[in-house]
Amino acid sequence: MSEYQYYEFQAIDRPLSEADRRALRDLSTRARITATSFTNSYEWGDFKGDPAKLMERWFDLHLYLANWGSRRLMIRLPARMVDRHLLDIFLGEVDCAELRVSGENLILDIVRDEVAFEDWDDGSGWLAALTPLRAEVLGGDLRLFYLLWLTAVEADAFEADELEPMPGIGPMTAGLEAFTEFFDIAPDLVQAAAERPATGSANGISADAARGVITAMSNREKTELLVQLFEGAPHVAAELRAEVRKRLGSEAGAPPAAVRTVGELLARAQAIRLARERAEAGKAAAERKRQAEEAEKTRRVRLDAIALRGEGVWREIEVEIERRNAVGYDKAAGLLSDLKAIAEERGTVENFLRRLRTMRERHVRKERLIERLAALG
Repeated sequence: MSEYQYYEFQAIDRPLSEADRRALRDLSTRARITATSFTNSYEWGDFKGDPAKLMERWFDLHLYLANWGSRRLMIRLPARMVDRHLLDIFLGEVDCAELRVSGENLILDIVRDEVAFEDWDDGSGWLAALTPLRAEVLGGDLRLFYLLWLTAVEADAFEADELEPMPGIGPMTAGLEAFTEFFDIAPDLVQAAAERPATGSANGISADAARGVITAMSNREKTELLVQLFEGAPHVAAELRAEVRKRLGSEAGAPPAAVRTVGELLARAQAIRLARERAEAGKAAAERKRQAEEAEKTRRVRLDAIALRGEGVWREIEVEIERRNAVGYDKAAGLLSDLKAIAEERGTVENFLRRLRTMRERHVRKERLIERLAALG
């Protein structure tokens, strides 16, 4: 297969109507189209549609993957639920991401080319793994944008004294882990960032803390949320999480956590890399030792069995030589190598070499055999 491209779109807030699906079918006769998704792959040719326009009109998520290393993720966000100014702080020096306005929405468009991958990947499953990121962002979790900021750190876009945009990103969610892997963001750098917790992240809010905030809300606020939920508003849960996070932050009164510089992050990432490489080297050495011990055990069993056979081994060697083919010569040479090892253990090497010379003289015209015997001395 010379090339492969995978396209997947997901509608979350509003399902596709029958008219929507007909319009999408005009773009592809072989795509799998449902009330909430559009999926297709190409081994030859390209998708006729413009993914950016499809996002503006129909979809909330889009994933693209090509086997030459290009990867793309688009996320559509209601503009009223995110702080554009705050996001721009994260994205100021990021080359791989763009945030653009589309009516009442913002579309985050992330593209990385030449992403390294080892195994064949048909693209299926990635968007499902990345989908939770949208709800996390709408709930006020900005760690996705910190990961994008790390791509600028990778690209040496900052001076060493530049401060990170938030104190940390730990503990990582499954969506953030998938995002890191999908876009091949330096794992040691991500681990360094995740060693400190993200203040106000969803994972950092306990059920008891959330219950306390919700209990303190006015009846009017609670009623409004319940009415929205009854009417099927798509982002009620995200708005509630954002409000809980906001109120917990304002009520905590604790001083903000200290942030690190880019230089400190890079130094920590290097230390993590060195520790990982040492651990991997130690594991590899232990595995080599185990394999060597297993090989020696197998060799010992084989030599003991050959030693018990006595002269029968020499007769078998002659039988193999008379086959006059490579397989027979190889087997004969292998048996002779084992006999030599046994002779060395027993101090009878001279007797072995004498019999070997006699064998060489008897089969001197068999050049391929003589080449194999030469290694035995």
